[in-house]
Amino acid sequence: MSDLPVNVVRRNERFAPDASRVLIRPFMTQNAARITNIIGRALTLSDAEVEALLAEVMTEFSGRHFNIKRIFERHYEKVRPYVFTDRELPEPRRLLIGSYFTSEYALESAALFNPSIVPHPDQSGMPKGSLRFIISFRATGEGHISSIEFRTGVIDAKNAITLERVGRHVTAPDIIPNPTYDKTTFSFKLHEMGFGDGFCAELMDPLHDTFTLSELHARVAGARRRVRIRSRDEERAIECITWLAESNYEIQFRESEKLSERIIFPISANESNGIEDARFVQFHEEDGAINYFATYTAYNGRVILPQLLETADFLRFKVITLNGQAVQNKGMALFPRRINGKFTMISRQDNENLFIMSSENLHFWNETTRLLRPSYSWEFIQLGNCGSPIETEHGWVLLTHGVGPMRKYCIGAILLDLEDPSKVTGRLKEPLLKPNENEREGYVPNVVYTCGALLHNGELIIPYAMSDSVSSIASVSMDELLTRLISDGPD
Repeated sequence: MSDLPVNVVRRNERFAPDASRVLIRPFMTQNAARITNIIGRALTLSDAEVEALLAEVMTEFSGRHFNIKRIFERHYEKVRPYVFTDRELPEPRRLLIGSYFTSEYALESAALFNPSIVPHPDQSGMPKGSLRFIISFRATGEGHISSIEFRTGVIDAKNAITLERVGRHVTAPDIIPNPTYDKTTFSFKLHEMGFGDGFCAELMDPLHDTFTLSELHARVAGARRRVRIRSRDEERAIECITWLAESNYEIQFRESEKLSERIIFPISANESNGIEDARFVQFHEEDGAINYFATYTAYNGRVILPQLLETADFLRFKVITLNGQAVQNKGMALFPRRINGKFTMISRQDNENLFIMSSENLHFWNETTRLLRPSYSWEFIQLGNCGSPIETEHGWVLLTHGVGPMRKYCIGAILLDLEDPSKVTGRLKEPLLKPNENEREGYVPNVVYTCGALLHNGELIIPYAMSDSVSSIASVSMDELLTRLISDGPD
């Protein structure tokens, strides 16, 4: 066994926060009186004042966003019930009122970090030995609200990386207005939450095996009409059903928007304070179908909830609640294919050890096995994963993170048996990557971290974050890494 560290190359690519990338968002208050007051003040303006003020707003902001008039109209419609007249207001006044209920949010003004990388679904036109890729990032702005951003680029036959130019604008997706649900999956989750019987069963039973959000709302509305005064338990059941439905939704981007312009921003109440640490993986089904999944942590300011993103093209995404006793913590990482007919996932259960779990249903996880405990000084506080395992002929290479003295985060690696990944066959005794002097200053000091790597032309390409602020890319020879993992052994 060699005492020399594995040779990791830090590359020149750098992904730094850009405060000019702003998303246009509703700016709403929950105070009805304030909404009425704002609208009332705007209605006192003369037509000339409206025209002049709207022209000023358009000059200042229209170049920063796609079709800002459409956005102002949409936000005006949100407050239209507070306008004390049924007469249609002239367009300039509607747009101006809409602008008062609109704001910009600087998505990545605080940080651009915790990246993962996957092959792009479109490999057309790529020369032999080259690969088009997608990197996802956790972007954080005002109030520490996190969203998902994307970058694209190409790795050529010599593993040189060319990054695509970042788009000028950023856009949120359209929310699919009437998503569909699988009744069996939905009912299982209700049972898990303690609302599967009695009144909930009464609401759910008439629904078809696949039902829509509008059909569910109709059932709830019908129940409310039949009995206007319900028990507290029944009201809680209605709240739970509605919350669960709204936590599972679909979004759609336009094909004309570059990937770097597509932003997945918190939508449901359970992720109102952030979408954290998405771990993307290109998943290969047994029938040859390819899909992309990302596990992430939804945070509402009080509790976390593990969620799953699903997409085939990075245009349309499904957001799905993960279910079961084994998905109560952060840091899930899905294997890129089924193993012995089952989905397999690396997980964290106790904020300390590394676990592995398997399931026949992607949406339900209950069986867990402890995979690894902290053994070396640089991981004594906590051991976790750094993205989905990478398949090689010698086994599954899993990047890990360890937390040591002074809460320093380092990246390590382990090797798992190809057919039985609950068996650890190799483990680095020293970190693969640890923060150097240029990487230890930031929002959270002394941290290097990744949410997923990519194997290409014999090199492991590792996008990684530095102290929760900016990101870069490192690479390492997979042969050298495997040799060390096999040499070091399982422990």
